[in-house]
Amino acid sequence: MFKTNEYFDGKVKSISFTKDNGAATIGVMAVGEYEFGTSSKEFMTITSGKMLVKLPNCHCWEEFKENETFIVEANEKFQVKVSEETAYLCLYK
Repeated sequence: MFKTNEYFDGKVKSISFTKDNGAATIGVMAVGEYEFGTSSKEFMTITSGKMLVKLPNCHCWEEFKENETFIVEANEKFQVKVSEETAYLCLYK
């Protein structure tokens, strides 16, 4: 079954679902800056657009574009800066 999620006053929206090998979300982010926390390991792939990402324990920002993936371990926080509307796929392990 699908579940819809909305964060940051509707600026981030996603649809989540569960597969045999774990959960996943597909979503979109409006222009803005956001901080997310993880409860499990996340593999986030940008499917359209781009974002700057500040990963845990890193002092620099790294740009991720369409078809690029970054990984965040469980129980961490990471920040993103979105300069154009961006879509993503997130797999949870």
